Amino acid sequence: MKRNRETMDFIVDFEVNPYTMAIIGEKMDNDQIVYSRILEVEREFFVKMKPSMVMDKSCKYFGSSLRGRQEGTKQLIGSTYKAPIAVDPSSDIYMFPTVSPYKDNCAWLSHSYILNFQSAGPDKTLVTFTNHKTIILDVSKGSFENQLNRTAQYRFLLSKRISMTKSNKKQTRDHFYDD
Repeated sequence: MKRNRETMDFIVDFEVNPYTMAIIGEKMDNDQIVYSRILEVEREFFVKMKPSMVMDKSCKYFGSSLRGRQEGTKQLIGSTYKAPIAVDPSSDIYMFPTVSPYKDNCAWLSHSYILNFQSAGPDKTLVTFTNHKTIILDVSKGSFENQLNRTAQYRFLLSKRISMTKSNKKQTRDHFYDD
């Protein structure tokens, strides 16, 4: 969808945060530049960066990179195509792409904010967020559902691994002090 630049709010710099629901690649007017429309719980704005750049910058803010997070996902669940990522597992920020993450029209959605979804026609899905805002994405309901489920699986396995590591660390520490 093309938008009129004068009617939208723009910000210069942005990282994904616990209030980010979606990052959607869009072009404006006759511009060839791709912007990211950012949907947060209580506001919406644009940033002059492609979604993949926003995601990479956000991952770097939390100590990795988009490629690094994707490699971590591959290691844990074997998924490489449209892999969900943990932008920051300590803040419970898990996101998934709707198409190849490096395409300009990619949308990244936060797993935590998806309330519901339904078909909105051929290769279109209506997504309802927990704040009841809705968007229509250019992705089939089946593909969207697969991405949502894969993210849930990844989230569960990573959380399990993190808590096992914490438990092992505590046992090791307790054993060390018992001696």
